[in-house]
Amino acid sequence: MPDSEHIFLLLPSILSLILFFALIKRKQRRFNLPPGNMGWPFVGETIGYLKPYSAISIGEFMQQHISRYGNIYKSNLFGEKTIVSADAGLNKFILQNEGRLFECSYPRSIGGILGKWSMLVLVGDMHRDMRIISLNFLSNARLRTHLLREVERHTLLVLSTWKENCIFSAQDEAKKFTFNLMAKNIMSMDPGHPETEQLKKEYVTFMKGVVSAPLNLPGTAYRKALQSRSTILKFIEKKMEERKRKMKEGKENNSEEDDLLEWVLKHSNLSTEQILDLILSLLFAGHETSSVAIALAIYFLPGCPMAIQQLREEHLEIVRAKNQSGEIELNWDDYKKMEFTQCVISETLRLGNVVRFLHRKALKDVRYKGYDIPCGWKVLPVMAAVHLDPCLFYQPQHFNPWRWPPNNGTHGTTSSSSCPSTTTSSSNCFMPFGGGPRLCAGSELAKLEMAIFIHHLVLNYQWELADIDQAFAFPFVDFPKGLPIRVLKS
Repeated sequence: MPDSEHIFLLLPSILSLILFFALIKRKQRRFNLPPGNMGWPFVGETIGYLKPYSAISIGEFMQQHISRYGNIYKSNLFGEKTIVSADAGLNKFILQNEGRLFECSYPRSIGGILGKWSMLVLVGDMHRDMRIISLNFLSNARLRTHLLREVERHTLLVLSTWKENCIFSAQDEAKKFTFNLMAKNIMSMDPGHPETEQLKKEYVTFMKGVVSAPLNLPGTAYRKALQSRSTILKFIEKKMEERKRKMKEGKENNSEEDDLLEWVLKHSNLSTEQILDLILSLLFAGHETSSVAIALAIYFLPGCPMAIQQLREEHLEIVRAKNQSGEIELNWDDYKKMEFTQCVISETLRLGNVVRFLHRKALKDVRYKGYDIPCGWKVLPVMAAVHLDPCLFYQPQHFNPWRWPPNNGTHGTTSSSSCPSTTTSSSNCFMPFGGGPRLCAGSELAKLEMAIFIHHLVLNYQWELADIDQAFAFPFVDFPKGLPIRVLKS
């Protein structure tokens, strides 16, 4: 067959290929993507993005990208094409449109270690059902009565062990407080009991893997964490079987009726695997983030003596009123009087940024401020970049609780008598617990824990940093030396 006939027969295929690639290019050209840099093949810019930096900054990588590209830019992170947002309005838009335009989309390594039924990675109806269970456990009624008492009891248990003029890790003490609180209220485990201490030891190994590189190789922190996860789940399952047996035999313990495990077994249709992942994820969420926030408050306050003085005055007034009424334990009315304390909590969360960014994915093509976010692209709303934006918060790297107005410390604007006002709405700017349908279910408990801990801390102790240490973002916030402090009784 002549060459010309070969060419003629191949011509439709060649034209089809040309048309196919032309259509792809046309589709790509129709997106007006934000400026940015996609980095190296495969890894993109992930290594630079995750490089540790001071937690009261946004890091050199983010600073350079914002300076060069603006508050919305494209990148390649965690192996995916990504839109990064340091824009307050876009962050709020992303979180409020959860399930419609965007959905939660964490890296597979997170799901592998927390479990496929973890609230952190679930989406849709299953996430809603798990969230309802968590909200029932953390309801306002339980906070006002049972949980407030438990928070105070566990605070006093930890503080009572502090010896004058001794040096110890404030971060470890905060972790001890929040872990014991959650273990008691999730599975009725007593502080100091051998099984509680063994679970805590496994959990420490587990947490090191959660915040490490996801390398499932012998000897790595991630591999050790997977092994600890298995041990923890076996322990929880054993507790479940014991509880089921007691329920069947009618030998229920009244002290166990208020814990989460009991409630889930009686009132939900969750499978064993789902209950295990739920309890593990609540231990993770309820322990890790709250303990870091408390450690940050202990770190920031010595640098602001006026704040400590105002806190002491506020809490001494509460104690005086209780003495007059003959009461000892704190109640909800006392908590609501902690107005400046709430300002300190808000400023700690704003400056320290326990949760710095979230993982989302676009479900549809979305246009925002003239930029396109293509369907399937990862989207990272970076709350830390908003909280530390000098255009939104005056002198953002200064610890200034007075920037939050009284009576509204946790939902304030950036304006106050000592802090020039801005025009940006507080609801756009301040999102320490996320927002939208996935707003942190434990946000009120976290603020209660911080307030009660601060109450007893400032009334009973003076403290100072015993060694140079600071909070770093890895991206999880951590103190490399554990925040060593020396205390004196007030």
